[in-house]
Amino acid sequence: MGNGQMAGIDAGQYSQGSQIPLVSADHPRGEVRASLILAHGAGAPMDSPFMQQMTERLVARGVAVWRFEFAYMAERRSTGRKRPPNRQPQLLEQWRAVYQLVRQQTAGPLAVGGKSMGGRMASLLADELAVDALVCLGYPFHAAGKPEKPRVAHLADMQTPTLIVQGERDALGDRDRVASYSLSTAIELHWLEAADHDLKPLKRSGFTHEQHLDATADAVANFLANL
Repeated sequence: MGNGQMAGIDAGQYSQGSQIPLVSADHPRGEVRASLILAHGAGAPMDSPFMQQMTERLVARGVAVWRFEFAYMAERRSTGRKRPPNRQPQLLEQWRAVYQLVRQQTAGPLAVGGKSMGGRMASLLADELAVDALVCLGYPFHAAGKPEKPRVAHLADMQTPTLIVQGERDALGDRDRVASYSLSTAIELHWLEAADHDLKPLKRSGFTHEQHLDATADAVANFLANL
């Protein structure tokens, strides 16, 4: 896996700025089948174990992965102090800025997406930006403990080809509850047996987390290859 250059930054480093605090790029050694901007979730940075493992698996399958950090997470990295996520308008503006920068430097299909909150923010902009595809890993269909307030209104009319990889027992949207939502026909759901919000399965299921991450990477790479 090779760490590429971004906005004049040397390999292995990150670009920094007020709108785009941190951006990194990882490219396959061979042919690039597609590119994906992958945003982190609310509580973990872009180099968390989940983000790192998923990036490595996708790159091994021919997908170039661009990662960035929202401003609050970049501040947490620099100060060591926990910060809550920025307000939604700020998160969306940061997403727009990152997408425009990456789009200028990327040929071929370019998808957006992310883990949990990062994917949800991407889903709110996918149609607006006319992206090639949307990939959500553990979509938060509702906030923790608030199933009566679903976050699905915009998903009913989604035009962007979308893949959501979801654990069957995800506390933010399990298989039974998601089945009750009206989702666009542009959305494809890929369910992982006995998995939670982090795509981790119950031990008694016979699956390992590594197997589910492999299956996720396979599903994403195949989805993007067929755009």
